[in-house]
Amino acid sequence: MIWLFWISGALLAIAWLRAALPMVWHLSELADLTQPQHAVPPATPLPPLTIVVPARNEDLHIEPALRSLLQLDYPQYGVVAVNDRSTDQTGAIMDRLAAESGASGKLRVLHIKELPPRWLGKLHAMWLGSLRDASLRDASFGNTAQQGTSEWLLFTDADCVFHPECLSRAVHFAVREKLDHLVIMPTLLTRGLGERILTAFPQVVAGFIMRPWKLRDPRARDHVGAGAFNLIRRSAYEAIGAYEKLRLEVVDDLKLGQSIKQAGLRQDLAVGHGLVSLHWGAGIAGLISNLEKNMFAVLQFRLSLVLAACVATFMLCIWPFVGLALAPGWSRVPFAVAVAAIAVAYLPIKRYTSGSPWLFITCPISASLFIVALLRSTAVALRDGAVTWRGTKYPLEELKNK
Repeated sequence: MIWLFWISGALLAIAWLRAALPMVWHLSELADLTQPQHAVPPATPLPPLTIVVPARNEDLHIEPALRSLLQLDYPQYGVVAVNDRSTDQTGAIMDRLAAESGASGKLRVLHIKELPPRWLGKLHAMWLGSLRDASLRDASFGNTAQQGTSEWLLFTDADCVFHPECLSRAVHFAVREKLDHLVIMPTLLTRGLGERILTAFPQVVAGFIMRPWKLRDPRARDHVGAGAFNLIRRSAYEAIGAYEKLRLEVVDDLKLGQSIKQAGLRQDLAVGHGLVSLHWGAGIAGLISNLEKNMFAVLQFRLSLVLAACVATFMLCIWPFVGLALAPGWSRVPFAVAVAAIAVAYLPIKRYTSGSPWLFITCPISASLFIVALLRSTAVALRDGAVTWRGTKYPLEELKNK
């Protein structure tokens, strides 16, 4: 039996070393937009821009999010807040803030009453919002879709709070680097150990799967997207067919990034602690609920991939710790190397969250909760025959056959 420990431990050590060492080495190459060299020089011209904020039943978060957007130091921009069939006070809060913005007209509100067939609510809201141009103060703005003319679009979520310099630094960087699509990794705010554990783990897994330093390489498959901050040239957005092309994609942010990469356009990922901040979920239950919406969709609604993901998560994230505890004699060595590599993979999370690299010791707990969330996501979707989000059910057959 000891040879099983040696073989499995050696394979795990190789897998984690191959993932963790390049991750730590290359992540330092990502642009940190909070650094002085990314400050925007005075009188620098920046292109007109429209920010689209879709929201459904976000009355707890929408006001601080919109107020932060209205306080940006960007010269020519506007915000389109899209109320997607909310049943709470979201729409009323939007209207009040728009009235407060007064003659500046910086905030425009679009109310959606019905969802057309073969659309996900959020994507429909973003698509309609992108057709308006809030950067022009005298532009007509109503329920009749008009082609926007602002050069850039920013899609962001209704629970994100922005630093005043975030947008100017991001656009200045994107223009200077000749990018078509820029994502800023959001700062995840946490309350309590449970939230810190579960916000750190997906970032480590994402780093294991995705290589951010390969995003600019047109030959690499790596791509990126984030609902908190998807900045895209309007010409690139239209070239990929806009959100109308992605109307049934549950993981819309990643699919947007994938479409950009497949079209041969230039994308990149930047960091910057505090530039874009959000509280991803309240407690372990809230975070698991947020994960469940996307997990079955990420795995293409295929049971075989779900089972493979569960096995891979157990082997990569739980078995190294089990082996370190149970393997006899010197066969513990490769498991120790694997655990050390996991610890190395946790080092960068301090840049993006309030978590500590020492959270690596909770990796088996996080992985177990991740497996539970994945199985729940799959079981609920199969039971209901649909993915349910924000009170709307989207049939599985429709999502599979998009």
